[in-house]
Amino acid sequence: MTLPPSLSLEDKVAIVTGSSRGIGRSIAKELALRGAAVVINYFKSADAAEEVVAEITSSGGKAVIFQADVSKFTEAQSLVKFAIDTFDGLHILVNNAGITRDKLIMMMSEEDWDIVQATNLKSAFNCSKHAVRHMMRKRYGRVINITSIAGQMGNPGQTNYSASKAGQIGFTKALAREVGTRNITVNAIAAGYVETEIWEGVPEEAKEAVLSMVPLERKGEPQEIADAVAFLASDQAAYITGQVLGVDGGITMM
Repeated sequence: MTLPPSLSLEDKVAIVTGSSRGIGRSIAKELALRGAAVVINYFKSADAAEEVVAEITSSGGKAVIFQADVSKFTEAQSLVKFAIDTFDGLHILVNNAGITRDKLIMMMSEEDWDIVQATNLKSAFNCSKHAVRHMMRKRYGRVINITSIAGQMGNPGQTNYSASKAGQIGFTKALAREVGTRNITVNAIAAGYVETEIWEGVPEEAKEAVLSMVPLERKGEPQEIADAVAFLASDQAAYITGQVLGVDGGITMM
């Protein structure tokens, strides 16, 4: 694959959290295809993570795996340290780790609320805090947070998920203001209806209702999110920061 120099990620090092499957898997593979050395992070899916590494390395790319529950502060710190020690640097952080625990609020437990906030939002803080420390010293970095249209529109039965994703958007904008003078950009991608494991438990009638509101009249593909991430990680996006890029088929148009 021949890319313009401004789109190449050659000599860059990336961490993609939650990258053993779904959107994270596609992101990791695309970054590696463009030349980045990628740390594949997983929590429980070791076999799936090994598969991603095998796919990348068999195509001539560079990838390693690291197990960490990034909702835990010290484990996120270990992940960042591992990337820096292994590849002598860190340039790109993609905060992709996420889960759902969907219930109407009357049925939602405190645990359902807390684990979604920890996995989706606190993990972004944990990883960014440690990554940005290195990026600020090097005066270069790309932080990309994978949020959702749920954080912009709200979804019934997802008060916990919607709150965590809205929190990621606020986090993105605040961090972008903090680190911009050090040549670090911070952006978010608000993913629409993309067919992943997160959607498997959603009733078909609910999926159809969502699709009926999408102007492009189709689901998104994980690769389409990955392409957007690769652009924001590239030099072509060097003057873009604090933004939320909707990759959603137009569902959130105002």
